[in-house]
Amino acid sequence: MTQVPALRLSKIVKSYGQLTVMHGVDLEISEGEFVVFVGPSGCGKSTLLRLIAGLDDPSSGEIEVAGKRVNGIPASERGLSMVFQSYALYPHMTVRANLSFGLENMRMDRAEIARRVNHAATLLQIDPLMDRRPGQLSGGQRQRVAIGRAIVREPKIFLFDEPLSNLDAELRVQMRVEISALHAELGNTMIYVTHDQVEAMTMADRIVVLRAGRIEQVGRPLDLYNHPANRFVAGFIGAPQMNFLGGVIAAGGGLTLDCGGTKQVRFDEAVPAGARVTVGIRPETIEVSLDGQGELTGTVTGFEQLGSVTYIYTALPNGEKLTMQLAAQVPLTRGQSIGITLPLAHTHVFLDADGRALRMAGGHR
Repeated sequence: MTQVPALRLSKIVKSYGQLTVMHGVDLEISEGEFVVFVGPSGCGKSTLLRLIAGLDDPSSGEIEVAGKRVNGIPASERGLSMVFQSYALYPHMTVRANLSFGLENMRMDRAEIARRVNHAATLLQIDPLMDRRPGQLSGGQRQRVAIGRAIVREPKIFLFDEPLSNLDAELRVQMRVEISALHAELGNTMIYVTHDQVEAMTMADRIVVLRAGRIEQVGRPLDLYNHPANRFVAGFIGAPQMNFLGGVIAAGGGLTLDCGGTKQVRFDEAVPAGARVTVGIRPETIEVSLDGQGELTGTVTGFEQLGSVTYIYTALPNGEKLTMQLAAQVPLTRGQSIGITLPLAHTHVFLDADGRALRMAGGHR
């Protein structure tokens, strides 16, 4: 028997007057999945989350939660809980009162309220904070309380709208580990919105990449990293960002790079000679020779030595730039020449006409 998805979106359109911000989005999320919506500012990820939550209504399309159509059903009756970017805690209430307030408004039995609040406090390790007020808590502690307020509702789906954006870098790392552990503990479906692709890569079962109100690609983190559907996804997923070099399809097959050199490749589709392409390659896959031997020669314009990894920034003779990542400590000076080789097995090719990835014959990218 086919399992009913936790969430199904069908042809979701959202318009504000003449401006359309969501363009027919289709998506299914399975029970228990941790799905991350990621994309640049203005791509529609928070708008889509608000439509799911019931805080806004789609202009057209269907939203189903656990097989039930919820269009027009108030947010409070959808069985969802949302954690906002701002903690939205009541400053005059204790942590315990913040956690229990929503349940009390639902006129839930006091014993059940106590059970849920105590369970959330234990899960989030905030038991010692229960009698404090939000002003007496750190940012990380307040975020835990905000998550606890969602937990006590025992929702069908948790919705997170950039919950870590107000925290410092170290605390963000800690909290994303804790949220992932919470998902493993609870097993609930979670949808998480962020502009930070590192959060997406480290937390998600699947990532939904959005741009301008459309889904560009959906997949597991490493599938998107290794097999991006187009140049946009390739450039957005991965840090440091993928390098991009100009090129052209050569007569008789293969491609010629603007910076020099020709790669003998075949594609799974016919690509006309003369077609402009962009060649993409990840910084960590580029081979570097400090003695200057390689397919290309680059001039070191800068470098960052972080102990376990070294980033090298180079300029090619035609002015194009490359970033390389080495899992080693290497001696470098600005202005020195280094040899660069671009391994074919790690090369991506995107057609400039529409940005889509060209799949190489023989199982390459």
